[in-house]
Amino acid sequence: MIPVSLRWVGDVAGHLELIDQTLLPAELSWLPCRDVPTVVEAIKSLRVRGAPAIGIAGAYGMALAAGEAIRGRMAAGHARAHVLARAEELATARPTAVNLRWAVERCVGMIDRLPSDADAAALATALLAEADAIHDEDRRLCEAIGLHGAAVLPEGGVLTHCNTGALATGGAGTALAAITTAWDSGRRFEVFADETRPLFQGARLTAWELVQRGIPVTVLCDSAAAHLLKTGRVAACIVGADRITANGDTANKIGTYGLAILAEAHGVPFFVAAPSSTFDLSLDTGAEIPIEERAAAEVLRPLGTAAAPDNAKAFNPAFDVTPARLISGIITEHGVISPVTREQIHLVLRARSLGNSP
Repeated sequence: MIPVSLRWVGDVAGHLELIDQTLLPAELSWLPCRDVPTVVEAIKSLRVRGAPAIGIAGAYGMALAAGEAIRGRMAAGHARAHVLARAEELATARPTAVNLRWAVERCVGMIDRLPSDADAAALATALLAEADAIHDEDRRLCEAIGLHGAAVLPEGGVLTHCNTGALATGGAGTALAAITTAWDSGRRFEVFADETRPLFQGARLTAWELVQRGIPVTVLCDSAAAHLLKTGRVAACIVGADRITANGDTANKIGTYGLAILAEAHGVPFFVAAPSSTFDLSLDTGAEIPIEERAAAEVLRPLGTAAAPDNAKAFNPAFDVTPARLISGIITEHGVISPVTREQIHLVLRARSLGNSP
């Protein structure tokens, strides 16, 4: 089975459904989202997560905002104002992943192109069409990333961190798509997944996805990665990204930076896979990326179980930044950026000017 992360149910009067990823792997449950506050809560609580997936969720959230205006029988001007106010709520639900604001602002651009007297129904129709387009584009981006990624993965074991598969995107994934595409083409290799603490996205989500697809996976504690790399069983590391700056510095799930350092120390190539919408060329380097600090309970009581004394404090950044110099290549839908330099980024991303990516 190939999982999906989210889906729209019905027409403009319909709603968004998300797999509640906080319940995996024990329970597969779909969460209905019929209003914007439910989507915002789902993004903040990581019921839906992964930069592309939350961007798509944000776009569908805009369609839900128009649905709120319809149910509230708002006049055209009030409907537009309501949807635009909801846009900012959605865009700021998580600060690090650039895809969320990009998708919401793309929907705002669609509103700007409508007549000023467009009513709530017209807004809903246009916004659902735009959200569907963003979702469909991501499916195709994932397929292209998977093909480019499979082509550059060397023979041998692959180590990944966090979750970058169907649960994190609108399609087959980014980094995980490279792994599954290579596997589906007939290649056979060991797949290793870091647990990815404190929320265990690797153990709970990546391993679950691979098992669903019938691909054997070995889960390891994050702190075991150095020893695993030393054994020579890993030929490449591949991860995703939540934001990439103009110089190629990359923000991803906490622990990615450490894994990149370990890969360099052991002579193992380290790849990042992400769509072009993940690039934020307005930021020069990774030092400018805002890093989300999450609740202490995620560290002190992981998965609801006490793991530290009540009076202990926690340091819980959700992301870290890997310098471009540690990245062997950034795999995009347009090709592989390698070496990771400003010049190569500009060269590969020129193709996106023909589409809707930022």
